[in-house]
Amino acid sequence: MSFKEAKIALVFDWMTTYGGAEKVNLQLHKIFPEAEIFTSIYNPKKFKGLENATVHTSFINKLPFAKSKHQFYLGLMPYAYELFDLSKFDIVISSSHCCAKGIITKPETLHLCYCHSPMRYAWDNWHQYISEYKMNPIIKEIGKRKMHKLRIWDRMSADRVDHFIANSSTTQRRIKKYYGRDSEIIHPAINTKKYKSSKETEGYFLAVGRLTTYKKFDLIVETFNKIGLPLKIVGSGICKEELQKQAKGNIEFLGFVEDEELKDLYANCEALIFPQLEDFGITPLEAMASGRPVIAYNKGGALDTITEQTGVFFEEQSSQSLIKAIEEFQKRKFNHHNIREHASHFDQSNFKKQLLQTVREKWNKHPR
Repeated sequence: MSFKEAKIALVFDWMTTYGGAEKVNLQLHKIFPEAEIFTSIYNPKKFKGLENATVHTSFINKLPFAKSKHQFYLGLMPYAYELFDLSKFDIVISSSHCCAKGIITKPETLHLCYCHSPMRYAWDNWHQYISEYKMNPIIKEIGKRKMHKLRIWDRMSADRVDHFIANSSTTQRRIKKYYGRDSEIIHPAINTKKYKSSKETEGYFLAVGRLTTYKKFDLIVETFNKIGLPLKIVGSGICKEELQKQAKGNIEFLGFVEDEELKDLYANCEALIFPQLEDFGITPLEAMASGRPVIAYNKGGALDTITEQTGVFFEEQSSQSLIKAIEEFQKRKFNHHNIREHASHFDQSNFKKQLLQTVREKWNKHPR
């Protein structure tokens, strides 16, 4: 059977909000528009882009609050993914940072996993999540006990994957550490051509993302409270109310914004603040595609995309270290044309080309 004749399925973790993984999922859908999609939870009212797709959801999708509080059902997800019947498909591509890779396929079916990260809350971020995540102490204690079993399942389910694709060098190292598997890297990408640039800025700094503990928005707020420079924060999450109470008048919370407004915010900011340790990080690419530099923590996926010509790094996740980086940024001049040129290497056309080449090569070598 040729690659063109192969019947393909896509498997996603959940499709309820827009994040880096979900943006990759939309690209996979565009590359394979005829592929059926399997996911634990899908909220079409909040998530756009799959209107013309055949989407299969798990039983979790019908449970109370699943479409807004997917984390409540993490313990059920291994079972939910093992229930999906993928026996009629020749190629299955899972896009996974949680349980999507745990689907069961026939021996002759090729299963490639595009891995955003082994489960952060089960492995390297386990102790940080338990100490910092805002939740009922009783639920947290139950979660600690359940996570042990989930960790065992996660490791075992990794053996069901025929080939891993990592989204960054950081994720590649994690896959090797926790799953004992080799992988190749294909970086996520954006449509760099849709972003606009401006010669002049409006004097504010920008932070974009889900307002959760590991994204380190508390560090951003603490820092800008001290230095008094204008800051705009885009996004929502469980930490929003607490962060707003801490923030001084120079910090503005915009919540969710539409794409066109976000493009304007990128184009007119001084720089994007990116203090978290990410597997990859889509927002720095979006900022650089707009010609704007990034002030980033010197670890993780940021090292795959940001250079000394496109940003400034800081060494510790502390306000002192971040302030030092902002002061260094203010002394330097950045060429917005050069930054945009650098970002063009991460355009979605390159992602599509690399992914199709990899899937085709693995299919041609796969025993069947």
